[in-house]
Amino acid sequence: MKRTRINLFATVALAALLASCSGLDKMKENAPDVNYTVTPEVLETHGGQVPVTIKVQIPGGYFDKKTELEATPVLVYEGGETAYAPYKLQGESVDGNAKVISYANGGQFTYEGSVDYNENMRVSDLVVRVTATRGENTIDFEPVKIAEGVISTAHLLGKKGAVAALGEDNFQRITPETGEADIHYVIQRSYVRRSELSKDDIKALEEFVKAAKEAENKEFKGVNISAYASPDGPIDLNTRLAEEREESAKEYMTEALEDAEVEGADAEDFYELRNTPEDWQGFKELVQNSDIEDKDMILRVLSTHNDPEVRETEIKNMAATYKVLAEDILPELRRSKLNVNVEVIGKSDEEISELAASNPSELKLEEILYAATLTEDLDEQLDIYETALEQHSNCWRAQNNIGVVLFEKGDVDAAKGAFEKANEMKANQPEVLNNLGVIALYEDDVEAAQEYFDSAAGAGSALDNNLGVLAIYNGNYDEAVRYFGNSNSTNAALAKLLNGNYDAALATLNANDKEIAVKHYLKAIIGARQNDTDMLFEELRKAVEMNPEMKETAATDMEFARYFEDATFKEIVQ
Repeated sequence: MKRTRINLFATVALAALLASCSGLDKMKENAPDVNYTVTPEVLETHGGQVPVTIKVQIPGGYFDKKTELEATPVLVYEGGETAYAPYKLQGESVDGNAKVISYANGGQFTYEGSVDYNENMRVSDLVVRVTATRGENTIDFEPVKIAEGVISTAHLLGKKGAVAALGEDNFQRITPETGEADIHYVIQRSYVRRSELSKDDIKALEEFVKAAKEAENKEFKGVNISAYASPDGPIDLNTRLAEEREESAKEYMTEALEDAEVEGADAEDFYELRNTPEDWQGFKELVQNSDIEDKDMILRVLSTHNDPEVRETEIKNMAATYKVLAEDILPELRRSKLNVNVEVIGKSDEEISELAASNPSELKLEEILYAATLTEDLDEQLDIYETALEQHSNCWRAQNNIGVVLFEKGDVDAAKGAFEKANEMKANQPEVLNNLGVIALYEDDVEAAQEYFDSAAGAGSALDNNLGVLAIYNGNYDEAVRYFGNSNSTNAALAKLLNGNYDAALATLNANDKEIAVKHYLKAIIGARQNDTDMLFEELRKAVEMNPEMKETAATDMEFARYFEDATFKEIVQ
C-alpha cells in the first residue's frame, strides 16, 4: 500500500455530503467547519486490540434538524479491511435514540471503539464512511481518511518470546561420602578400649578409609569428631571427660589415617573437634525412642527444670527408673562420634561428552542429561536426549527435553507431541505444564496458556518470562515489568518500553550481552520516541545489518513515521 504523510493531530474537515435535498447540500457545503481529533495520533495495538478515540466537534448552524448520520470508522489495508462499530448522530427533529446535535449551538461527540489486531494493519489507513438520511433520501459519502497506520511494537516479540523449560539434570561432579563409627567409653573413663576397635562399625570405617585411599577419584576432606559425657556426675568431671574423650578419639583416628597413608592426616586443620560435657539432648532422644514405662515422666522432668544438677537429682530420685537409665541409656551417651569425609570426583566434561557420542551406555542417566547441556548444537542435543529416552524409557525429563529442542528448532507440532507424552509419563510436572502453555500461546489460545502457566509454579525463570510475555500479550505492561523482574532479556526491555520507562528499557538492553537484531531495533525505537536521532539511526543501522529483513519492517513501522522522508532513514532502510 502506498503510504502518504498526514498530520494526525491536526483537525480534518469531514467529507462533503452529496445530497439531493437542500439540508444535505448545506451540510456538504459547511463540512470543512466540522473538525475531529484522533487519539492516539497513530493507532497502537494494546492487548491484541487496536483502540481508538475520535473527538468530533460540530459547529452551530451545521447539523440539519431533520437529518440522521451514521459513521463507521474502518481500517483499510492491503488485502482487506476491518470496521469498528458505527456511531450515530441526529438532528433535533429526528425521532430516534442517537446523540442529538443542536442546529443552533452545534455539539461535541466522543467516539471510542476497538477491533482485533492483525499484522496487515501495520500499513493501513483509518477512514470514516458516512451515510446521511433525511426523510426518504439516503446518501453514502466519500470515505474520509482520518489517521494512518498502526504501531505494533507490542507484537515485535510477543508470543515468540515464550521460553520452554528443561527438565534439569541432577548431575553433581563432586559428591560427598562419609564413613561413620562410634567409640564408647566406660563410665568416668576416656581411654579407647581394644574391644571397641574390633567392633563392626570401626572395622567398616577403616575399610572405608582404605577404599577411598585406593580410589583415583576420591579425595579426603577431613574428619569430624564429637565427644560426649553422659549427664550424670559433677559438671567439672563431665567437662574433663568430654575433652579427654575428644583427644583419645583424635589419637586413634590420626593413627588409623597415617597407617592408611592418607596425606595431610597429621595436620591440625584436618580435624574439626567438638565436645559436649553433658549430653542432655542425646539423653532426651534415647528416652523418647525407648520402651521405658516411665519415659513420659522423665521427659516432663527434663522440660520442667533448666538446671542440669536439679534435673540429674530428680531423675536419680526415681530409684527403679534410674536403674534402667543407668544400664540402658547412659552408657550409650559416653562416646565419641567419628566422621571421615571424602569427596567423589566425577567424570570431566570432556569425558562425558566423548562417552555421550561414542558409548552412552557407560553414562548414568544424570550424566547423559548433563551431556546435552555441554553443546549448543541442537541436533547433537536431540540425539543425546533421544539416547537418554532409549536407555530410560520412562524418563519424563528426557521426553520433555526432546520437546524443548524441537521447539527451539521451530518444529512446534512435534514439540507439542513430545510435551504431551512427557505429561503422560509423569503428570503435572511444572516444567511440562509450562511448556504446554508455551504451545498454547503459539496456537493463540491465550486462555489455555494462562491455565497452564497458573498451574506451573516451580518451573523457574522460564515461567516468570512466560507470564511476562502473556502480560504483554494482554496489554498489561506494568504487570509484565514485575514478572520480568531483574531480567536483562529483550522481552523485559520491551515491557519497560511499552510501559513508558524508556531509560529503564535502555539500561536493560545495555545489560544484555547478546548481539541480536531485535535488541538494536528496540534501541532505535527508544531513540525515535525520545527524538534522539543519533541513537535511532545508529541502532537501526546495526539492526538491519544483522537482519536485512528488518529493512522492510522499519520502512513501514509507524514508530519511525516522522522520519520516513529523512534522507538518512531512507538510506538505512532501502
